[in-house]
Amino acid sequence: MAEETTTAELPEADERITKLEQQNAEFLRHLADYQTRYNEMLQVMKRKDADLDQRLKYAHEKLSLDLVTALDNLERAIDAADKAGDQGALASGVTATHAQIMEVLKRYGVTQIDALGQPFDPMKHQAIQSVPASKNQKPNSVATVVQHGFTIHDRVLRPAMVIVAQ
Repeated sequence: MAEETTTAELPEADERITKLEQQNAEFLRHLADYQTRYNEMLQVMKRKDADLDQRLKYAHEKLSLDLVTALDNLERAIDAADKAGDQGALASGVTATHAQIMEVLKRYGVTQIDALGQPFDPMKHQAIQSVPASKNQKPNSVATVVQHGFTIHDRVLRPAMVIVAQ
């Protein structure tokens, strides 16, 4: 009689096994779908974090541009004092203020582009004129800096206005 019970239960057990295998396969598909969506969400979060880092890195870009424009006026004042031979307290104060602003800008990743004598780079320099190269100048190099350029971290904030030796 034990054989009859086992034989009768076999089709039912096979049916249950088939159903469980189908449920397991469906569960594995759902699990794979969940893992894919989870990985996609992680990628979105990483992109958002990178975007936020970029925004924070360059958040002071407009302020810096305004400050370097004001810095140009301080440089003109220093040049005028030098040409007039003025070495008084006012000229010293303007020079010290210029140096202090340059130091503050440097702390925030804003640096002056070193252009004089360098090969002309249209990504960093804006040519406003060309002159014949002298004996000690290389062709296609910066002969004179008319207005200093600045970078903010790895970007050009303002290109240097230069005269290029040809």
